[in-house]
Amino acid sequence: MEKKQITVIGSLNYDILLKQARLPEKGETYTVNDVTTGAGGKGGNQAVQCSKMGIETNMIGALGRDLFGDYIINQLKDNGLNVENIKRTKQSTGLGINNILSDGTIYANVVKGANFALSKEDINDIKDKLVRSKIVILQLEIPTEVTEYAIDLASKNDCFILLNAAPAKPISAQSLSKVDCLIVNESEATYYCKQKIEDIESAIFNHKKLLAKVKKLLIITLGEKGSLVFQNSEIVHVPALKVSPLDTTGAGDTFVGTFAAKLIEGVDLIEAVKIATIASSLTISKYGTQSIMPDKKEVESVYQSNKITEKYF
Repeated sequence: MEKKQITVIGSLNYDILLKQARLPEKGETYTVNDVTTGAGGKGGNQAVQCSKMGIETNMIGALGRDLFGDYIINQLKDNGLNVENIKRTKQSTGLGINNILSDGTIYANVVKGANFALSKEDINDIKDKLVRSKIVILQLEIPTEVTEYAIDLASKNDCFILLNAAPAKPISAQSLSKVDCLIVNESEATYYCKQKIEDIESAIFNHKKLLAKVKKLLIITLGEKGSLVFQNSEIVHVPALKVSPLDTTGAGDTFVGTFAAKLIEGVDLIEAVKIATIASSLTISKYGTQSIMPDKKEVESVYQSNKITEKYF
């Protein structure tokens, strides 16, 4: 049986995005310019992006039995996702509350809520999805032991395992050794490498210990500096598309979802990173999360008209 599906196991949040010139001082009541609300969470965002790229996608997660949960599940359905294994619990739906400054800088706050009601038993219930999934995507906004259990089960079902280790937190060496592709940004890479990573040079200099922890592939995203792809002894820099960012919320999730979608289509690794880079640039050019994530037609149109040239080290 040829595997054609992606299964995303992770967080589902209701996002409240506050647009403001600056953060308030201690004790100050500060007036926010505008607010955008909608469905979010790293898991949900990445799953929506996979689906928008035309890939059959299963979303595994947990929501509260509240209005926020109802809204999110309806949004996921509208985006074509399989939601039959989303758990509904008595805990409130997770929240993402982000302060977005004028230059696009984000200060992100997450209320874990129902996301931490997801259990190993829930992962056991999705074995049929794993059997049909070519790629499994995970993050770290659900209990780490559940992520580790899912990695183990996915590895036993011949799935390509993509871990977006965000937010950065401890995860077992045994679990990392089963990860086919690890994607982290500069702050997460700094956490795992235990060395400051803030640019291309520092990422290249410090990446080896982290690459050695995973099965074969490490990608470090560096925002406006692009991304670095590490595989065996090969190092490739893919520059970012030059845009004026309005809101970087969900940019990393767009990258992950688009990259996975292109891999499942059989696109070359570096071309997949280039296309994911284009998709991320489209996301940061608008305010919002899932609702403004680009679809396949938009991504491919911009990709065709913007040449990105990689550099090999």
